[in-house]
Order: sequence, then C-alpha cells, then structure tokens
Amino acid sequence: MCPDLSTSPHDHATQDGRSRLLIMGAAGRDFHNFNRVYRDNPQVEVVAFTAAQISGISDRRYPAALAGSLYPHGIAIVDESELEILCQTYQVNQVVFAYSDVTHTQVMHLASRVLAIGADFILLGPERTMLQATVPVIAVSAVRTGCGKSQVARWLSKLLRQRGFRLAVIRHPMPYGDLEQQQVQRFANRADLDAANCTIEEREEYEPHLAVGNVVYAGVDYGVIAAQAAAEADLILWDGGNNDFPFLRPDLHIVLVDPLRPGHETSHHPGEAVLRMADVVVVAKVDVATAANVQQVIETVQAINPGATLVRGASPIVIEQPEAIKNQRVLVIEDGPTTTHGGMPYGAGYVAAIQAQAGKIVDPRSVAMPEIAAIYTQYPHIGSVLPAMGYSAAQLEGLRQTINRADVDVVLSATPIDLAALITVNKPILRVRYDFAELGEPELANVVEQVLHRTGLIP
Repeated sequence: MCPDLSTSPHDHATQDGRSRLLIMGAAGRDFHNFNRVYRDNPQVEVVAFTAAQISGISDRRYPAALAGSLYPHGIAIVDESELEILCQTYQVNQVVFAYSDVTHTQVMHLASRVLAIGADFILLGPERTMLQATVPVIAVSAVRTGCGKSQVARWLSKLLRQRGFRLAVIRHPMPYGDLEQQQVQRFANRADLDAANCTIEEREEYEPHLAVGNVVYAGVDYGVIAAQAAAEADLILWDGGNNDFPFLRPDLHIVLVDPLRPGHETSHHPGEAVLRMADVVVVAKVDVATAANVQQVIETVQAINPGATLVRGASPIVIEQPEAIKNQRVLVIEDGPTTTHGGMPYGAGYVAAIQAQAGKIVDPRSVAMPEIAAIYTQYPHIGSVLPAMGYSAAQLEGLRQTINRADVDVVLSATPIDLAALITVNKPILRVRYDFAELGEPELANVVEQVLHRTGLIP
C-alpha cells in the first residue's frame, strides 16, 4: 500500500509540466540538497523524502516552516522500502540520491531500481550544493566512517585557538528529532545537549568538541547555520559526517584514509570523490596498521590524487586504569556508527582491551536485549563488542539492560561520550580515549599555517 501523501499542496497529475522528484536520504544531506537546490524552485515538486541507515527517522514530515512557500503542508518522509511504489503512484520523474558511506555497488543497485521504473537517477555535486561562507573554512572529511575525522578536527581546533583565533565548529547534520526545533543548533556545554535531547550518536560527535572548549553548530538549514557561525568566528572548522563531502566550500580540504581498511579508498560513495577532491590526505592509524597496508593505501592515494599533500598520523590510545582491566572479564563498547554502517568489526576499545591484557573479551550477543540484538542482525560483521546505540529512548534502555545482563567484571567504553553520566549500570565503566598525533614530515600544522597566510588570517 502506498503511503498517503495527500497533504501535498499539488495534484498527482503532472499537468503543470514540472518535474516530479523524490529525494533518497538519511536525515542529513537530503535536507541540505533540498534547501540548496529545490526548496524555492517552481520547476520542481519534491513529493517525498525516503529514509535509510538510521532507525526511527521515517514517518516524519519535513516541516512547512523549513520547506518554504511551495510546500505549505511540508513534505512526507517515508521508509526507503517504499521507493518503487512512491515513484509509480506519484509519477516521479527524477530520484536524487543523497546519503553517504554506501558501496559503489549499493548505489548502482539503488539506481537500477529507479531506472527500472523509468525515472532518472541523479547525484548532486559539490558545486551545486556547497555554501560560500564569509570567513575561511577548513574542512575535515574521510573516505569511510570511523577513520578519525573528529580527532583531527579537535586537534586542529586546539592548534587554531592557540593562535588566538575565534573558532566555530560546524558538524555534518544529525537531525533525528523535531526538525523544526533543530533548524539551527548551537552547543556550548553539556546542558545544551541535554536541552536538545541529543541521542548517543549526536553526543558522540558533539561532546568531545565541547570538552576541549569548542562551540559546535549543527541542525538542518546550513545557510542559516553558516551565517550564525561566521558571525562569532574568524574561521569555521567543518567536521564531516560519514564519508560525505562538505556543505561549505573549503579553503583547505583535509581527507582521512584508513590503512585498517585498505581498498576502501575507492570502494564507497562518495568517499572516492572526496579523496579525489582533497588538498591534504591524512593516512591515519599508522601506529596500529601493518606497514604493508599503509603502503597500499599510500600508493592508491598517489595514483588517484597525486597533487594532494600526504601526511601520516597516529591514533594514540589512552586507557583509564589499565591495571583494572588486566586478567579481567571485559565488555567492550565501541562507537556506534563506526561499527554499524562504518563496517568495522571492532574499534579502539577492542584494541585497548588487548593492550591492557584483558583476561577475556566477552561477546554480549547472548544477553543482548531485542533493540540491540536487532543491530547485530542488521550488521552481522560486528565482532564481540557492543555498539553504543541510542537513537531512541527504547534503544538506549536496551543498551543499558544489555550492559547490566553481561557477566563481566568491567566495561571498557570507547565511545567518545561519558556513558556513565548518561546511563546507570551495575558495573564499573572505564573509558578509552584516542586522539590524533602527527608522525614525520610534512606536518599538518605547517600546511594549516600556509592556509592561514593565504586567507589573510595571519600576515
């Protein structure tokens, strides 16, 4: 049965000659592309957004207050499984693909579904979708989720603040709640996160920035967001999401590649395009990857973007009370997106547990609550770790109960947030922290210095 979109302000027939369009998304770039390209375009009618990747983000509406005068009733957001029936029922001419960190093969499977029903399949590029900020922009992107973008962004923020610059961080969108209320979000402290009812996934991105003194902007309407951020900053630092390209036109574009996943530089959309756009490529995690994998990734980068400056970086791990982990039964909690659509079977927490000589890393599947068990079913590549999932109150409670049911001595949490401050559990939680460190020449700091000169921020 087709979802009822009857509250659309337009008739189903295409008598007016306009293109009938559907945007495939995951509550992020889809809204940005609409705002930038289609919101005020009278030649196009967007009949719906579809939603994927993130649980609980469909069955909403893009509100009229954000959709503009052409959409007085807003726009429906429908699960991606309804793609064909939506296109057929509402005579869709064009489908715009607008989410990230999917394999090239997956993209073409989706394209094939669209083409088979007679519609065009469209990818909007950076020039049509990037905003021009009124202050210089340094952007941090990556070829996959979980490469370490935020560690590099935080490292850069410290460097820039030490130089005396007023800095605003703009984060790739994560609007999983009330979209109208989330039009522009500004976070300066943990109380702001609480007031916004941020999910674990949002907190994983925002909280570490707040801990080092950054103000973070995010939300839905990045034209307004960029203007407000520029009003209080000398420079904007774009902290990208997944493997997407920036929403703002960068003066310096830094892209991370991951030698723990060699070959992924060119296997996922839009990560390969992002790598080809890079001014600087950071080969991350060289302290934990094999020399052969590091070399393989470097050779790929040099082959497809020979003009990029190549920088090597490490991700040093700091374990809270490592002596409390040695010989103990340990439950490892990892960053959620890294181990779900990021494709990693484990992350820094598992590595830390091995380094600290844990007696046993306990697989939580046997005690996983239904909300968490569903994640293992959806992402069967996940290893014997617990992804920190909390897109909803029910999922967060499922995470808490799974931790409580695990027969372990200690929990080792590698999620970037203070999990113990968010949920109460019946066993101690120790934290793993990881950051970015330069290794060798050329240094990323020197590259940034050149950009500061070029943009006139320093003489």
